[in-house]
Amino acid sequence: MSGISNEIMRQRSLATAVPCYGDQRITLVRGEGTRVWDADGKEYIDLLAGIAVACLGHAHPAIRDALCKQAEMLVHCSNKFIIEPQVELAEWLCARCFAERAFFTNSGAEAMEAALKLARRAAFDKGETRRVEVVSFEGSFHGRTYGGLSATAQEKYHKGFGPLLPGMVYLPFEDDAALERAVTERTAAVVLEPIQGEGGVRPFAAGFMKRVRSLCTERGALLICDEIQTGMGRTGQMFGFEDSGITPDVITLAKAMGGGVPIGAMLTTAQHGDHLTLGIHGTTYGGNPLMCAASLAVCREIEKRALIAHVSRIGKYFRGRLQELCDKYDRAVEVRGRGLMLGLGLRSGAMRLYKHLLDEGVIVNAVGDYTIRLVPPFIMGEHEADVCVEKMDQWFRAES
Repeated sequence: MSGISNEIMRQRSLATAVPCYGDQRITLVRGEGTRVWDADGKEYIDLLAGIAVACLGHAHPAIRDALCKQAEMLVHCSNKFIIEPQVELAEWLCARCFAERAFFTNSGAEAMEAALKLARRAAFDKGETRRVEVVSFEGSFHGRTYGGLSATAQEKYHKGFGPLLPGMVYLPFEDDAALERAVTERTAAVVLEPIQGEGGVRPFAAGFMKRVRSLCTERGALLICDEIQTGMGRTGQMFGFEDSGITPDVITLAKAMGGGVPIGAMLTTAQHGDHLTLGIHGTTYGGNPLMCAASLAVCREIEKRALIAHVSRIGKYFRGRLQELCDKYDRAVEVRGRGLMLGLGLRSGAMRLYKHLLDEGVIVNAVGDYTIRLVPPFIMGEHEADVCVEKMDQWFRAES
């Protein structure tokens, strides 16, 4: 774009933006596939995809065409009316999992709010007024609204925002004894991510997931799977919970569901979903025609191009290449995750490795100083994996 540069845009941003994103130095102005370009013309391989969002890559024609076509007909209307692309999207999603009801939102955080409200309301409607507790796990991240924040069992996100919602119970990661004690007649829901994202790309073991499911069933609590990062094919299955062989009561979706447009969803059964009757919950923009048309295009493209099978295959390749670094360098400890939700665990230095990769034209994410998170577009190939590992190898050699 004429007349701008990274530094010009940085100064303009510093003068106007709330500084919650830190010192932003790069302005991305264009994308295509797995590549993006900044205001200075530098090209990057994007292995972050807007934090697990741009599943089809950047500037995908299916999303563009769906937005343009829908914008010519109806951009927005109230949810007091039936919205055709919303109904079609709900049908598509429910046909591919246990769900029978869908509630659409603008974001993953709002989807989690809906799920938490549903859990407490369902208990209330059954006369179980003491059933208000929500159990979650250390390292979790469920959004930045007060409900999601309260369910997030990471103290660093809570600081300065108290008091949080009451009734939250935080458990150690995969602690069977603590789980047994915590899930009681007061528990409205247990919420977990099949693979923790902000917690360092840590998958829950299938056996533990099954134990959670069993206890929830036995003791009358809902199981909410936060699939905001893991859903829509990122793990090599349509949903992350499928790898454990369980069926939750509620799932929350966003990120890859829209391929870049702001949309989220809460999916559940008719038994549970029908507790949210007229006036109990709602949204102005959630599920509007424009966003649902774009999301439906993403869903159809994922299926048409068999991208979930591709994610499984390329994820195994990428994981293997990253494992080579662990075998070669003591500082690289392990590779975690499934499909194209991968984490390279380090003894230290994740922020330095992130900055090195950015300088070398590869975009990733550092989760603290011990994990590099890789959540690339589903369309990535072996070449992108090879370039990333080569640039990482350069850093490890220099640090050795």
